[in-house]
Amino acid sequence: MNGANADDLRELDRLVGVVRRLRGPDGCPWDREQTLDSLKPHLVEECYELVDAIESGDPDRHCEELGDVLLHILLQARIRAEEGSFTIGQVATALSEKLIRRHPHVFGETQVSGTGEVLRNWEAIKAGEKAGKDGASSIFDGVPRRLPALHKAQRVQTRAARVGFDWPEVRDVCAKVEEELAETQQTIGDGDPDKIGEEVGDLLFAVVNLSRFCGVNAEEALQQAVGKFIRRFREVEHKVRGQNRALEDCSLAEMDAYWEEAKQRERAAPDG
Repeated sequence: MNGANADDLRELDRLVGVVRRLRGPDGCPWDREQTLDSLKPHLVEECYELVDAIESGDPDRHCEELGDVLLHILLQARIRAEEGSFTIGQVATALSEKLIRRHPHVFGETQVSGTGEVLRNWEAIKAGEKAGKDGASSIFDGVPRRLPALHKAQRVQTRAARVGFDWPEVRDVCAKVEEELAETQQTIGDGDPDKIGEEVGDLLFAVVNLSRFCGVNAEEALQQAVGKFIRRFREVEHKVRGQNRALEDCSLAEMDAYWEEAKQRERAAPDG
């Protein structure tokens, strides 16, 4: 049997009923009080917890966090159903139709040469859908305003690249990073805080573009760098505490020496 089996469908139907009961007259006071606005920060937090679960490699934790995100989807759909806007069934129908429409190479007769053509077709179909609704469209329509800035920058650059607005070679991207760094240094010398902020933003945007061009996820790369900094600085803290001292009592030169020791130990480790 293709797709979900009968047990899966029964459990999904049961879950929809549980959420309906929670929101019902005899349901949970907390669930009944929730609105679309009140749920937003919780949904964002749950999505980050889901990403952590994926990275942990623990299937049980992954399963649990997927459930927490699914709860938010069902709660929001239930709130909309209560106001007469749409149901969870309509959400599923709209998604199925969109997936079929945007995959003509799977559900139709379109032939594609690979992933690149699939993505170009997807953007073209999506642009046509938006134009039909709004009369005008942009390749950046649908990029969420509240995406983390690094992620948003890479998403915007990727969309521009799909329509041919991209650097020919990586050396061109590196030259742009160097250009933006030089402009930032010049602005720092001028001492204008607003211009410094603008140039730092341009420099960050250029670095994200370099990451994208090299096939690196900028958000994940920075997360790894932050994690590495925390890991090494904790070793500095451990070293200082072992001497019964506080960090504030150490000179920068001392802390830098301990930092270098931590870095060398990490690099000498078998998986370093």
